[in-house]
Amino acid sequence: VQLQASGGGLVQPGSSLRLSCVLSGFTLDSYTIGWFRQAPGKEREGVSCIRPGDRATAYAASMKGRFTISRDRTKNTVYLQMSSLQPEDTAVYYCAAHAGNLIRSSMLASRYYEYWGQGTQVTVSS
Repeated sequence: VQLQASGGGLVQPGSSLRLSCVLSGFTLDSYTIGWFRQAPGKEREGVSCIRPGDRATAYAASMKGRFTISRDRTKNTVYLQMSSLQPEDTAVYYCAAHAGNLIRSSMLASRYYEYWGQGTQVTVSS
């Protein structure tokens, strides 16, 4: 089971960016996939996730309306479209996987995810 996150970079405030998480060794049909981020000196926080089956999604309050999670079964890839980026969005973004479904209250809790990718840096600065 491997996850490969990519798509990070340096952007200006107000810009958009799309992150990709390519899965290998397992399929989207059986795993909840989440995006998390960690800024320097801060704890890792949940950003968004999507469940298999019903494809229910969840977003952290500060990202709702700005970020959109989606998946492409043909490419076994989960995307995080981020818009209206602000300096406070600067962090290393990770994708992670949990085998099976998670109840809604657990979907953004990192402790429930067994597999993690290596992270991609997003820097928002003028």
